[in-house]
Amino acid sequence: MEKKKSRERIIIKTSVIGIITNILLAAFKAVIGLAVHSIAVVLDAVNNLSDVVSSVVTIIGTKLAAKAPDRKHPMGHGRIEYVTQMIVASIVLYAGIASLKESIKKIITPTKPEYTTVSLVIIFIAIIVKLILGTYVKKKGKEVNSGSLIASGSDALFDAVLSTSVFITAIFFIITKISLEAYLGVIISVIIIKSGIEMFKDGLEDILGKRVDIETVQTVKEIVCREPEVHGAFDLDLHNYGPDRLIGSVHVEVNDTMSAGEIDALTRRIQSAVYKETEIIIESITIYAVNTTDEEVKAIRDEVEKLVLAHEDVLSIHGFFVDKENRLMRFDYVTSYDSKDMDKTYMKIEEELGDKYPDYDIMIVRDYDLS
Repeated sequence: MEKKKSRERIIIKTSVIGIITNILLAAFKAVIGLAVHSIAVVLDAVNNLSDVVSSVVTIIGTKLAAKAPDRKHPMGHGRIEYVTQMIVASIVLYAGIASLKESIKKIITPTKPEYTTVSLVIIFIAIIVKLILGTYVKKKGKEVNSGSLIASGSDALFDAVLSTSVFITAIFFIITKISLEAYLGVIISVIIIKSGIEMFKDGLEDILGKRVDIETVQTVKEIVCREPEVHGAFDLDLHNYGPDRLIGSVHVEVNDTMSAGEIDALTRRIQSAVYKETEIIIESITIYAVNTTDEEVKAIRDEVEKLVLAHEDVLSIHGFFVDKENRLMRFDYVTSYDSKDMDKTYMKIEEELGDKYPDYDIMIVRDYDLS
């Protein structure tokens, strides 16, 4: 709980710093832009104001996401942060489209800028400030795993690049008396729109649910397999209910000789260890029994594994068990998402095993490559 409160404080503090900085930058740039008749500088000021709105939205989203779970939302409100990220992306998109519209107007009806030494100094200072702000915000965003902060930091660093292009254009105008302001405004607007689309896409992917990163998967499986009774961990399925809340399940193979009491103790140790080291909640653990005393069954497993893995779209098999007395065989196999026809592969495996082991009832479960 304290960690979550600390995360919330960091996000809010960082966002407030961004708000104050962007308001000051927007004010300076607006005054300078209007004074020297520079559309690029004015658009830069508007972009800073959009950053202010984005930071305000980030604060509101963080406060809402931090609400405790309730009857309607038992998994908490953490996913609100992803909605916030999409709202921030929408603001960036709107700013980009509005900037594009104004830039096109200036191309049709051009005005000559009138840069002064003071205006150039302020633009240069704005570049430095944005570089520092962007680096700071992005770093804090990564520290607390906040998509909104990371997006805001990236946007600030991008603003520094845009301000640098404005500065270069101003120098070019002073030397050549050729104004590229409006054309630069179009380029800036297009890049802002592209950035907004990418931010929106990232937020949408988080809401839809995307694959957990391989480092997290490896860490959890390593913790699970640390238990000496576990032969292997499979089908790790983690669901994201916010940047700091992962809940899921895992399947493990254990000896068929373990008692219910021993399995109960094992699953509780696994759940406790995973949460203690990663703060990931393993809600359920499915147990696969492994034949340990019958050499004939081990030979059957080797044959079945060879047959199933001969199919190029099959990645692995697990949960293999044979009940010789009742003539039952069961196992799961993991299929690749690149498979051209998953159903065809399944039916082919079923057919091949049916021919090879006609006196067995065979139960095959097709798993997907979740992790």
